[in-house]
Amino acid sequence: MPHKKPGVVANVVRGCLGNLVEWYDWFVYASFSIYFAASFFPEGNLTAQLLSTAVVFAVGFLMRPLGGWLLGLYADRFGRRAALTLSVTLMSFGSLTIAITPGYASIGLLAPVILVVARLAQGLSVGGEFGSSATYLSEIATPGRRGFYSSFQYVSITVGQLAALLVMIVMQSLLTEAQMYAWGWRIPFVLGALAGLVVMYLRRSMMESEHFQRFLTDGSPSRGGLRVLLRSHRRQVLAVLGLAIGGTVAFYTFTSYLQKYMVNTAGIPKPTASLIGFAALFLFIFMQPVAGALSDRFGRRPVMFGFSVGGMLLTVPIMTLVGRTGNPWIAFLLMITALVFLSGYTALSAIIKAEMFPTNVRALGVGLPHALATAVFGGLSEPIALALKQAGHESVFFWWVTGCIGLTFVATLVVREPSRGSSLEVSALPARDSVVQ
Repeated sequence: MPHKKPGVVANVVRGCLGNLVEWYDWFVYASFSIYFAASFFPEGNLTAQLLSTAVVFAVGFLMRPLGGWLLGLYADRFGRRAALTLSVTLMSFGSLTIAITPGYASIGLLAPVILVVARLAQGLSVGGEFGSSATYLSEIATPGRRGFYSSFQYVSITVGQLAALLVMIVMQSLLTEAQMYAWGWRIPFVLGALAGLVVMYLRRSMMESEHFQRFLTDGSPSRGGLRVLLRSHRRQVLAVLGLAIGGTVAFYTFTSYLQKYMVNTAGIPKPTASLIGFAALFLFIFMQPVAGALSDRFGRRPVMFGFSVGGMLLTVPIMTLVGRTGNPWIAFLLMITALVFLSGYTALSAIIKAEMFPTNVRALGVGLPHALATAVFGGLSEPIALALKQAGHESVFFWWVTGCIGLTFVATLVVREPSRGSSLEVSALPARDSVVQ
């Protein structure tokens, strides 16, 4: 008796589980760096050790455009399933390597060298995961509900972030600080590697998208690649860059930096700020499918306008008020307000970009410009904020975020409604330009 093909929901879950594991691993590094910094770098000033781990973290960001290019090209040549399996394998390799590498005291300079190699692999993985995952979820989704199903990409990203935070909270309650520094920090990396192996097995058995299958069997399919992308789809690439710049800066500002801002500027205690962040991000999960479903009903552009207009009008007031309040409830409500309009970008981040490109360059077209925007603008958000605070001009950062969101507003203005006449609905081969001429 033939096996029944897995349905859309099953394949969405398999695609998202990999995303969850990848982002769990990505955030685990940032969360636990305070504990493993001393293991990989020479004894001395703790700040210098933390700075060293932060530099290695930045190296991972810089690898993301390369991952977006290589794994995007791989996905367009060999299939979405193959690329997604490869990306989670790279991430698991990086986590396992970090978990088992002896410290500086045992192997000297080889320890930080191995750490850098592991982060290079993880940077490639995360850079390639977004485009491949966005493409796969958009292609396998039910027509008319593509916004809803593809919105689960950011559900999995947020759950991965929360999972890393939850593991840290649990371990801090179970282990002493000395145990965390000695060996406890290795546990979350082992968990990430094991989870990655499970997802790798699940992804090997998930269904390839029909768009890619049709692309392979349709006569003489047009080969993709960077040259084809830049020659035939320059406007779409620029549109994805514009959409991603404001979205990724807002994402890192309101999901990550805002919690540190509550502590450093508003004076809210660290445990309280962590609780506020955890609760707000938990609610943020449920905003994604709602915003995705709204885009199926009313179109991508109206929802994206909701994010960009709301972001331009509210970022400065929200950040100013958070910085001046010491009331946790007010800070929580302000963070939720920011996340409500942010969901207008995150829920659509996959689908609005995937609908702009034909099958032969879709993963590359989504992944490469998104990774460039994330590496340059997203990666610099926190350093810029801290540098401006150090210089006594913290409010300038709020306007910088507003300006970046303004670029998303401009990109939304020039993009035609992607859900109408999309190549996802019409054909697996090149469709009309989805950007105003």
